[in-house]
Amino acid sequence: MSITGPQSKAARALVQWPRDHVARLSGLTVEQLRAFERGRIHPGEEGAARLRAALESGGAQFIDENGAGVGVRLKFNSRDVRALNRLENEGGAVSDDDAS
Repeated sequence: MSITGPQSKAARALVQWPRDHVARLSGLTVEQLRAFERGRIHPGEEGAARLRAALESGGAQFIDENGAGVGVRLKFNSRDVRALNRLENEGGAVSDDDAS
């Protein structure tokens, strides 16, 4: 799946990386990335693949067309999952409460 400019911009926002960092990781110039995100150019299949790989390395997960449209979301990496699992057990034994 090739990514779109808006997906790239959204993924960059989700991973909280500045444009210059993503451009450097993907081998694009800042100007090329800006133009792609604005829909003015396409970096070619190879450039788009490098861009996607760079953003995925930061935790972005691209969603193919699934009936509701393409998209992007932030996934947890294995370190985050271990940390969440550890925190799950921090409150002690689970029991019923009186909260309504």
